[in-house]
Amino acid sequence: MSFTADRLLLFGATGDLAQRMLLPSLCALDADGLVDPNLRIVCTARSEHDTHEYRQFARAALEKFLPADRRGGVATFLNRLHYESVDANQPDEFGKLGAALGPIGDGPDHGLAIFLSTAPSLFEPTIAGLEQAGLTKGNVRIGLEKPLGTDLASSCEINDAVAHAFPEERIFRIDHYLGKETVQNLLAMRFGNILFEPLWNAAHIDHVQITVAETVGLESRVDFYDGAGALRDMVQNHMLQLLALVAMEPPSSFDATAVRDEKVKVLRALRPVAPNEVVTGQYRAGAIDGAVVPGYDEELKRDSDTETFVALKAHVDNWRWQGVPFYLRTGKRLFKRTTEILVRFRPVPHSIFGRGATDNPNGLLIGIQPEENITLSLVAKVPGLDRDGVRLRKVPLKIAMPDAFTGTHRRIAYERLLLDLIEGRPTLFVRRDEVEAQWRWIDQIRATWAEEDLKPKPYTAGSWGPSAAIALAERDGVTWHE
Repeated sequence: MSFTADRLLLFGATGDLAQRMLLPSLCALDADGLVDPNLRIVCTARSEHDTHEYRQFARAALEKFLPADRRGGVATFLNRLHYESVDANQPDEFGKLGAALGPIGDGPDHGLAIFLSTAPSLFEPTIAGLEQAGLTKGNVRIGLEKPLGTDLASSCEINDAVAHAFPEERIFRIDHYLGKETVQNLLAMRFGNILFEPLWNAAHIDHVQITVAETVGLESRVDFYDGAGALRDMVQNHMLQLLALVAMEPPSSFDATAVRDEKVKVLRALRPVAPNEVVTGQYRAGAIDGAVVPGYDEELKRDSDTETFVALKAHVDNWRWQGVPFYLRTGKRLFKRTTEILVRFRPVPHSIFGRGATDNPNGLLIGIQPEENITLSLVAKVPGLDRDGVRLRKVPLKIAMPDAFTGTHRRIAYERLLLDLIEGRPTLFVRRDEVEAQWRWIDQIRATWAEEDLKPKPYTAGSWGPSAAIALAERDGVTWHE
């Protein structure tokens, strides 16, 4: 039975994610009247606080990370928060959470939503503690924050542990990219407009580029990142989800099962990546926005073979996409911060104007962050008398999403995901077979690196990565969009 939770249990409530995203998102939802006034929020972590101290901690986080124009309901929101200190490795302590939450009802407006934002090593003991406290039965669902393992085997171990206590329909695996408006707009654009879908195939699309570029370095994620690297941190989840949304077949409806069925078909159709189809890199000292920044090994304070950059060429082996390469690149300390998808269409088969039209094929650029926009590049005539023939030039038709929908808030991705977790809408969450298909493809790439003894190539901070990444695309006649 579907239910809307009247209680939310937030693990990892003193962590960086809670401060930056979860508390601001919940406060914004509360201020907009989007959660039930009676929703109780119990926060927990190992840190010793009482409820009053935690509310002051939460207030400081909201003042720092919640936009000023959305702070009107902070005082009311803070009164919702209750805090219990719990060590996840001590199952007996979970009884405090059960007492704070109270009995779990069984009606459509009663139930418990759990958000688990902890280190993966704590997943299993946390599930065991929840079971012992009777917090896994009845109207209970759980949201799991990444990372869900470091490879297929560890991911299956985590999923098995969660599945022991929760059925699949009550497990909400989070990829926060799926909560971004422009990512959801990709589906609306494809399946809500007759203009694009007839052209969305190998006959009309030359290639697809997906870029997730960051200017930051390690920040506070030193130990985690060096154990993960760019491939597992970004490609395995965010980038493969974006690829699946671009490449999926039209689902029968905007229903969780239908949408996720089509995504997993794409992930299972990914061809194994050849050694010459992937480039890795690691940044060295350079400059970002005019400021000198250290290299990865200097930040880490030791030598490491962990990659901070990956560029690869992927292939989806099905009828729709046969022969269409998908170029993916992601990295830290790159030239600028951007997440975007470029769909490059094929040129017209014959140009009556000479080379102009075939030299400037149409492109659809979907900007996800920091700017949310959609730009369609068309070829148009340059004004003039055309004494020397018609001259053509590429002209952008740009839709800036904040301008197109003035008067609406630019919402944090976690607002949508937390609300969907509370109300039980699973469409924007990742199913187990998706996660395992992603890991299976990533594990093959890492095995190839080990077999070929491939090491990251150095690149200067503030650049677009190793020169080999440029060559990866240019040998196919493709130029990265910058």
